Amino acid sequence: MTSRVTGTRRRPFTMVFCASVALCLVGAEAQERRTPPPPRSLEAPAIAGVFAPGTAVELVSGSFRRTEGPVGMPDGSLLFTEADRIIRIDAAGHESTFVERSNGSNGLGFDARGRLISVQRAAGNEKVGVLYPPDAEATLADSYNGTPFNRLNDLVVSSRGGIYFTDVDGVYYLAPALSASEELGGRVARVVGDIANPNGVILSPDERVLYANDKDGEYLLAFDVAADGTLRNRRNFGRYRSLRIAGHEDPLIAEDNGADGLAVDNDGRLYVATNAGIEIFGPRGEHLGVVPVVWGGERFTLRKPQNVAFAGADRRTLYIVGAGAVFKVRTLAQGITTRAK
Repeated sequence: MTSRVTGTRRRPFTMVFCASVALCLVGAEAQERRTPPPPRSLEAPAIAGVFAPGTAVELVSGSFRRTEGPVGMPDGSLLFTEADRIIRIDAAGHESTFVERSNGSNGLGFDARGRLISVQRAAGNEKVGVLYPPDAEATLADSYNGTPFNRLNDLVVSSRGGIYFTDVDGVYYLAPALSASEELGGRVARVVGDIANPNGVILSPDERVLYANDKDGEYLLAFDVAADGTLRNRRNFGRYRSLRIAGHEDPLIAEDNGADGLAVDNDGRLYVATNAGIEIFGPRGEHLGVVPVVWGGERFTLRKPQNVAFAGADRRTLYIVGAGAVFKVRTLAQGITTRAK
């Protein structure tokens, strides 16, 4: 349509144009509501042995597109995923790209050989694999009984080298190599198949218990780890404060409880990312408190943490990631020191 249009044809154009502008304005407002700015500082609850009174939760950065899969490095820095990259933040808060292309990595972990292992979710190429160093890249598992993985999510690597990881239909176990020359790939077992919506996984400090989040459930789940790596004695460990509320006006809460990644400290306490924030459970499943790292609501869509990990040279800095943001909080508790997470 050009400026030569005249008469009765100009009014429809004007009406359509105005309607388009109105829709754009509504869209812009909706977009603003979808991207609330993260808070610059919050306060952690005072919890004996975990947080001293008045401890601040600080915003490290809110400029990323997506943040997931945090893991601490031996030098005290933090790695996490952002879109298709792995980002490193050192103790001074300096950011750098650690891996440029990560094949859609989500959960991260290190094995005893210092290799960075990830669940990789690129369409048509989902796998558990070695991502770093570059000359060690390898596929460890890309299917179960001949069926490709569907939506890999999180992993934890044991001190023996076994890998537990989650897909939409359960928890899987990749047994450690039997010799120094043998690679892991090919010996995958599904060790849990009846979790409605499995997500984050972590091992207890002594690796005798595996914990798994269920985004559709009321409870953080616990399983005893057998000598062969299989799991038994499923039980409800701790009840989430954040529960799915069907029909809630916020789609995140209506969809699930938000139970995502989790971390463990040396005393066996668990730190769980949910729609409520970071829920903290004691070694016997008792609920100790919530770090309220949740923002938005009212004019904005709810933003919540997605994962959590200890880092720092003394493993006493808890990093919280999600919705493009990274937070940190100093802890009295020390994160697990016998493995990366």
